[in-house]
Amino acid sequence: MRDYFGAKVTASILDRGELTLETTPDNLISVCESLCREQQFSYEQLTDLCGVDYSSYGQTDWTTQDATSSGFSRGVNKDVVSTDVKRFPTRFAVVYHLLSVTHNRRLRLRCFVPSELPRVSSVVDVWSSADWYEREAFDLFGIMFEGHPDLRRILTDYGFIGNPFRKNFPLEGNVEVRYDPEQKRVVYQPVSIESRTLVPRVIRDEHRSEHNEPEA
Repeated sequence: MRDYFGAKVTASILDRGELTLETTPDNLISVCESLCREQQFSYEQLTDLCGVDYSSYGQTDWTTQDATSSGFSRGVNKDVVSTDVKRFPTRFAVVYHLLSVTHNRRLRLRCFVPSELPRVSSVVDVWSSADWYEREAFDLFGIMFEGHPDLRRILTDYGFIGNPFRKNFPLEGNVEVRYDPEQKRVVYQPVSIESRTLVPRVIRDEHRSEHNEPEA
């Protein structure tokens, strides 16, 4: 496959039996058209499309590798990064999951987009199923898809500000809504939830017993 696409494919990654190709925004449409329409590939279906924000990749608020008698240990260093974390060329990427019914194969295609103004060409003309997927990535990540026939928010409210799946978006959000009985309508106001790190719930196998299991 690398021989066919040449420089249009910048990387080919085979991990756990899954193949991922990487391409650039300039070559995206050309690569997608070939993957869809060339008989040797025949990836007729786009099963999923999503955005990815790699800005905090490898960072964690928790140390969760070792469990103690009191549960997982609490992270104390917010910006601890593993020394072997892979570095990516840009902050954002668009990932396409493809299926070839003809050859019974799956393929992942990843395209890194600019960090400041993330934008890439729409693939709606190649796979019509990309329509709502691209709207979702636009809504949640703020990635622009040039040439999309109706690029508008699909999950958040009409007046929503920001992109919830960006790593720098606050977990509690920026605003909340409530019904104002005096104005007799729903109004927006600054969020009143205090930002905090949530403690994960741990269910241990040793706490399960036979008498707690449902009868067959």
